[in-house]
Amino acid sequence: MILEVKVPGPGESITEVEVGKWLVPDGAVVRKGQEIAEIESDKATLTLVADESGRITIKVEEGKTIAVGEIACLIDTSAGIDEPAVAVEESNKNGVPAAAKPIVSADDKQVGAFALSDDQSNVKITSVAKKMMEDHGLSLEELISGLKRIGRKEVEAVLNLRSGSMVEEPVDPGAGSRELKRERMTVLRRKLSERLVAVKNETAMLTTFNEIDMSYVMGLRTKYQQQFVEKHGFKLGFMSFFTKALALAAQSFPMVNSMIEGDEIVTPGFVDVGIAVSTPKGLMVPIVRNAEIKSIALIEAEIKELAEKARTKKISVAELSGGTITITNGGVFGSLLSTPIINPPQSAILGMHNIVERPVALNNQVIIRPMMYVALSYDHRIIDGKDSVSFLVKVKELIENPERMYSGGKDPGSLMLGL
Repeated sequence: MILEVKVPGPGESITEVEVGKWLVPDGAVVRKGQEIAEIESDKATLTLVADESGRITIKVEEGKTIAVGEIACLIDTSAGIDEPAVAVEESNKNGVPAAAKPIVSADDKQVGAFALSDDQSNVKITSVAKKMMEDHGLSLEELISGLKRIGRKEVEAVLNLRSGSMVEEPVDPGAGSRELKRERMTVLRRKLSERLVAVKNETAMLTTFNEIDMSYVMGLRTKYQQQFVEKHGFKLGFMSFFTKALALAAQSFPMVNSMIEGDEIVTPGFVDVGIAVSTPKGLMVPIVRNAEIKSIALIEAEIKELAEKARTKKISVAELSGGTITITNGGVFGSLLSTPIINPPQSAILGMHNIVERPVALNNQVIIRPMMYVALSYDHRIIDGKDSVSFLVKVKELIENPERMYSGGKDPGSLMLGL
């Protein structure tokens, strides 16, 4: 039976997608549930899965646009699953069928799992190269035949081995690579580029900065990390603290959580925080909804789940849609300070950065503290400077005194005394 595999609808507003990459070659035998293609929209990269086992016939080339509901490929379910399906599965992160592994007898001279002839038995293979060859089912003959060219460097290396000398050869100025690599931009990255340029052109974006003493949160995290892991099954990070603080501060300064729609300012009564996640296909922003009423443990669990879905292309468009304010963490890559760009149609984004021990003045003394610079980029059309600065100060206060997150942002002592 011939089964038609149609492009699913990633979301209500998406009518067409682009075939980013076929994960199996045309004519391969695939198994039910196997990922066969990457489908790209302007919001996310998703995977196309085989509904049944059989031989695949590809109908749409990579890079081509196809409407939602159209046929992407056919699967002949009458094809035997015992054919090279296993080889396809083992191969093919690069779309190239795996080579059959050679059968090795006890008399063969071997390097790892690869049989060598008498002429090849003196070939030296490093352990790293050997492991790579084993992982990809690559024989020595295929490796040698796959070399593009043999140049002076390779010949002199053999001559040095023969003579027993390892003389360092002079650098040849013309030996360096001059190749250019061209790669088609994904739909997601193209759309992201358009949005970023639009933000710069259509908003009055400004950035305000502050710094946060991370001592309290770091001490809290160290003190309770083991108990947290035992209870919840995952580690406690810093992003959940900032997400909670951001949501509570946004309730105190609702304009930061607002957006412009035509001639109106829309202010939600909830705080849906977008968490910027870097993926191989580009930046994605999954949403933690109603962060203002959720516990830090629940926020941490959602962040980890959404980030994993985004990186493995399992996330849905619904989980990427909406959001009233965004948070991004350049500190995981070592960034000390930056000016994040607003995620439209939102009006503000908070940027976290690297934690660095710095000397600070405290009680007339200079001491070393783990400090983090934070930045708030905002649309000055609807957010005044006073609100933006006060909002960031509020985030700072909540992170430096995290117990206030559960006392309505007030000092617990004054709350206890009814002040």
